[in-house]
Amino acid sequence: MEQSHVFDCSNVLIACYFTDDRRCVHENREHTLVYLCSGELEIEERGRRTLLHAGECAFMRRDNRMWLHKKPADGKPYRSVVLKFSRPFLREFYRRLDRRLVPSDSRRERGALRVLPGSRPDIRSLFESVAPYFEAGEKPSDEVLKLKMTEGVYVLLRTDRNLYASLFDFVEPWKIDILDFLNENYMCDLSMEEIAGYTGRSLATFKRDFAKISDLTPRKWIIRRRLEAAHDLIESGGRKITEVCFDVGFKNLSHFSKIYKKTYGVAPSR
Repeated sequence: MEQSHVFDCSNVLIACYFTDDRRCVHENREHTLVYLCSGELEIEERGRRTLLHAGECAFMRRDNRMWLHKKPADGKPYRSVVLKFSRPFLREFYRRLDRRLVPSDSRRERGALRVLPGSRPDIRSLFESVAPYFEAGEKPSDEVLKLKMTEGVYVLLRTDRNLYASLFDFVEPWKIDILDFLNENYMCDLSMEEIAGYTGRSLATFKRDFAKISDLTPRKWIIRRRLEAAHDLIESGGRKITEVCFDVGFKNLSHFSKIYKKTYGVAPSR
């Protein structure tokens, strides 16, 4: 008999229990730590597949989409515990850090998924300490949630100094480059508020920073980038115009054809 249960504590600590296979697209709104109690979790990110087993933990960076396949294994259901780090919490955490201990040479990795070393006592104790709350169906207090978030951050910072650049991507010198982000995500249906948030900025700061690097508005820049990508795909051949239209992020074929012809002088079908 299929069983499923998701226990959500203020969208900070989340426990999942499934006896059947679950596939979904996961879009990180916050930096996330996921720990497998049992079962398996297959993660596909940028065409690369990673399989997590019971007792393993992974960090998923904010601003990325991944395919997740949650499945039972070895006769046990899929059980996981997820810890999310909100931006306000990370800002407060960074404010209290001793700047002398912050590595200036930290660099953000290109990949958004980082598997942590297995069987680490600090990881195991962090997640096993919250299991009783989920088993009892009892929400931890705000103080406990904050304590677990703090433990989680230290788990990451002890893992690799380069994770400073991922976690604190809202301060110099680790702010996410706007054009790098847009070139990787121009096809996604994101609002300006979401793009600003993903790049570690308020909407006002994002608009101000963008104006320094382009004479176009962010929306017009995205449309131009989509048209360039569409033009390259059409020139290379072998793709239907409808596929090209939707793959680069346009939602309306008629609108796409109209602005493509206006830009390149010919209809995309030509």
